[in-house]
Amino acid sequence: MSKTRLSSKGQVIIPKSSRDAHHWEAGQELVVIDTEEGVLLKPARPVPPATLKQLAGCLKYSGAAKSLEEMEAAIRQGANQIRDESDDTY
Repeated sequence: MSKTRLSSKGQVIIPKSSRDAHHWEAGQELVVIDTEEGVLLKPARPVPPATLKQLAGCLKYSGAAKSLEEMEAAIRQGANQIRDESDDTY
C-alpha cells in the first residue's frame, strides 16, 4: 500500500505504481466518488459505449436520399481537405 499527501492546493499525487496498474497517463480525467471510507477515483468515460444498432438513425436527415457515389465523393472531399490542411505527407 502506497501513501501520498494532500497539498496546500488540495492536490494529491497518485503513486506511479497505481498509475501504471490502471494505465493512467497525464491528462487522464477521473471521476471522484465520495464513499463512507474515503474517496474513489475512476476513469471518466465521456461517451458511453454504444453499438451501431443503437446509433443507427439517431441523426435525422430531411431531403432526398444520397446515392453511394455521392457519399463516397463526400468522403473523398473530406479526406482531401484534411490532407491539404495537414503538414503530414500521406
